[in-house]
Amino acid sequence: MNETLNVLKQHRSIRRFSGQPVEQTLVQEIVRCGQHAASSSHIQACTVIQISDPHLRDKVAHLAGDQEYIRSAGTFLVFCADLHRAARIGSRGNQAFVAGMTEHFIIATVDVSLFAQNCVTAAESMGLGTCYIGAVRNHPQEISDLLHLPEQVYPVFGLCIGYPDQNPDLKPRLPLSVVLKENSYDETKDAAEISQYDQQMAEYYRNRNASQKNSRWTQEIAALVGREARPHMRSFLERRGMNTR
Repeated sequence: MNETLNVLKQHRSIRRFSGQPVEQTLVQEIVRCGQHAASSSHIQACTVIQISDPHLRDKVAHLAGDQEYIRSAGTFLVFCADLHRAARIGSRGNQAFVAGMTEHFIIATVDVSLFAQNCVTAAESMGLGTCYIGAVRNHPQEISDLLHLPEQVYPVFGLCIGYPDQNPDLKPRLPLSVVLKENSYDETKDAAEISQYDQQMAEYYRNRNASQKNSRWTQEIAALVGREARPHMRSFLERRGMNTR
């Protein structure tokens, strides 16, 4: 066991911050760590928008579910999948950009995810807390307009970073045997394992130090996949010139 493994396995989403600003030198170092994540073909298809203007951050927070921790975090970043930069480079080299390819869209989105997770690990290793904000996709066009995002760029998620003002319980994860398979997708024992995990999660929900509730993991997941999830995203991405073929 080493400190990196400890940091990774102690991840929790922080939704209450002290209000202390995060020093800009730390923000820059965190983003530098993000830049060292793996990148498909080294395209580096990620751009990070740091929102330092409190009025702009308030507008983004309002569009992203009015989650107060977006406003109170020491800093707030929006991670964007960016094919615009590559398109401009191609045009300078007299190479036409082939727009709308689903594979390019996947590459850029994966690049952003890897980049951001490096940032989270770096921040948490410094004693900072983090919380991803997928709700920037609630109103992606409005947020794109606020941030002046060009075509071939879309906001994937936000990230709150700050000094924690809470110590939430560590949420249990699925048994390793459910997610780590050998040679094939063998789910023979998954039902029994998930049933035991359900009991563990029910206990967690009942006894955690904030927002207790009577629920199970399978109940939460069934509700999640049983409803539409941001159906506006397809048409939004098409207007961005992405994911059309």
